[in-house]
Amino acid sequence: MFTRRTLLEGKWPILVLAALTAATIIWCPVAWARILPLALLAFTISFFRDPERPVPVAGKFIVAPADGRVVEIKRANEPYFLKGEATMVAIFLSVFDVHVQRAPIDGIIKFVQYNKGRFLDARHPQASLANENRVIGIETSDGFRVTVRQIAGLIARRIAGWADTGATLAKGERIGMIRFGSRVELFLPPGTEVAVQVGD
Repeated sequence: MFTRRTLLEGKWPILVLAALTAATIIWCPVAWARILPLALLAFTISFFRDPERPVPVAGKFIVAPADGRVVEIKRANEPYFLKGEATMVAIFLSVFDVHVQRAPIDGIIKFVQYNKGRFLDARHPQASLANENRVIGIETSDGFRVTVRQIAGLIARRIAGWADTGATLAKGERIGMIRFGSRVELFLPPGTEVAVQVGD
């Protein structure tokens, strides 16, 4: 499934690859060489898929803000919104994962900040602190707060934000997208039970 927003994010890469495909098919005398641009075009289109996700509505569950693999769970300082010690759950998104981010809780966006930075591989130990990122603080009606940080990677050079300060979000609602391999971090208040493990 694709949405208009994800296809708009992929507009230029798709057009460029489509043009390369057409040029290769017309001019390339080697039959097998025509497969590469077609494969790249298919991969790029699939990257911008945006499937629906089932969201638990009962109970006070916090959902993952991103598809991918949990690569780190640790105590960390979150200076932007929670302003103190938090539990960080880091998710690495490979180029094969869905790259749309979602609200982990129902609430209102109270804080948004875009931070310029480098484009290290998202698996690099310093990527979390050094790379370009967008920080989103969300607060529920009863005052529970979480922070989501979208982090660009070596290939991901664009972080798209689809919701800004003051927006009211439903749990699981789309809040943005990162192009290609990247990392998303969820910061939770101390004492929050984490129901995932590294490797999930």
